[in-house]
Amino acid sequence: MKILVINCGSSSLKYQLIDMANEDVMASGLVERIGIEGSKLTHKKDGEKFVTETEMKDHRVALKLVLDELLNKEHGAISDLKEINAVGHRVVHGGEKFNDSVVVDDKVLQEIKECFALAPLHNPANLMGIEAIQGLMPDVPNVVVFDTAFHQTMPEENYLYALPYEYYEKYKVRRYGFHGTSHRFVSMKYGEVTGKSLEGLNIVSCHLGNGSSITAIKDGKSVDTSMGFTPLDGIIMGTRSGSVDPSAVEFVQNKLGFTPAQMSDYLNKKSGFLGLSGQFSDNRDITSAAQQGDKRSQLVTDMLTYEIKKYIGSYTAAMNGLDVVIFTGGIGENAPEVRKGVCENMEYLGIKLDNSVNDGLKGKLTKISAPDSKVEVWVIPTNEELLIARDTLEITGLDKNA
Repeated sequence: MKILVINCGSSSLKYQLIDMANEDVMASGLVERIGIEGSKLTHKKDGEKFVTETEMKDHRVALKLVLDELLNKEHGAISDLKEINAVGHRVVHGGEKFNDSVVVDDKVLQEIKECFALAPLHNPANLMGIEAIQGLMPDVPNVVVFDTAFHQTMPEENYLYALPYEYYEKYKVRRYGFHGTSHRFVSMKYGEVTGKSLEGLNIVSCHLGNGSSITAIKDGKSVDTSMGFTPLDGIIMGTRSGSVDPSAVEFVQNKLGFTPAQMSDYLNKKSGFLGLSGQFSDNRDITSAAQQGDKRSQLVTDMLTYEIKKYIGSYTAAMNGLDVVIFTGGIGENAPEVRKGVCENMEYLGIKLDNSVNDGLKGKLTKISAPDSKVEVWVIPTNEELLIARDTLEITGLDKNA
């Protein structure tokens, strides 16, 4: 039983072919600069990389090249497209329409289109990937997994904004949250590795990367999350500002003479780590510069760890307790200094880190809290593609050993 997982961006495409009998990744890859000069496909098989540089005018052309790579006699993974039993797709925004993954049909496609206004940079590209696969592999079932679906369990008082209620009724202006597939995966993984039921547990999941979000998970369900109507809200990120007083936004916009679109671009692409440091959007560069004495890079790290602490504290209060903190994502998995900064001086909450375990730990599933810590702290690498494949298998009802 083989499932192809597709994650389409506006000009990029990531893929994995997974054998569900043992959940092994048979091949994976990345297509860059779709519709832009310098298009490139990097295919990975058995630890080796194979690069193809050729013009790709749209996602259908890109996906055709992906399928050709999977069929390649020298470094492919299958001999016939019929070996692919289903395709799972990541879709960023499902609005209020979807609280679970679904099999694609005409109605689902239309509802994804209706969410374009909520995720104009993501949903159109996600849809292009689905329609391209339908054209290239018309007899294969497609499943969509929504980033927002996991957060549909938030109660109304947690997701509404204090704007006139009719704006919610008419335009669905509310907190949606993102990274739901990642938060769901790592919380489930915690249950798997510990043998514990998520019922009765209070978990704070910290997905930290170029985009970051913190989620409160009670009894296995999302009850609050830091990202809001868009992925701009919440903590400081690579190029995103995170939460800012709306009046401060208006003040800067007027001072610079920006249009609303220009201000949005400023907040999304020129703020965060990049805006504060004046140099770097990648946390690895921030850490290196801070260690060399760059004060503004150190400020970025201090702000990041402080904001994460605030969310952990507030979510502990909201859930009436805390049992587990999980770090995941590119920064969460690979930046021990960030994890240490977050967990320092949190003994009042029962958080105590084992620095001998945490220091130097990168990308490995490990419990990093001290033996006498009342709250468990874990690094759990996320695997959204695997969760998409699992959902696809379950929803289609196919036999994983077929």
